[in-house]
Amino acid sequence: MSETTNLNIRIDKELKEQAENFFSELGLNMSSAFNIFVRQSLRQGKIPFELSIVADPFYSHANMAVLRKSIKEANKGKVVTKTLKELRAMEK
Repeated sequence: MSETTNLNIRIDKELKEQAENFFSELGLNMSSAFNIFVRQSLRQGKIPFELSIVADPFYSHANMAVLRKSIKEANKGKVVTKTLKELRAMEK
């Protein structure tokens, strides 16, 4: 096994917690996840995912407001249920 060294990086506390939870679900810790990222970057000769300044429309302010409102209503029990047959009838 090759010699290892420490690397210190600064990251937003909440972002770090979210990442730790996510990677834990995959059976990884932050160190392993970062090592995977670095190895893939070197293997591919690039960042191993697309970088873009184009925002995902799903996360637009308007859509997020609708989602928050829907979640509040669902939490209050304001839910509409439809059978598959009823949904298909609505398509016509």
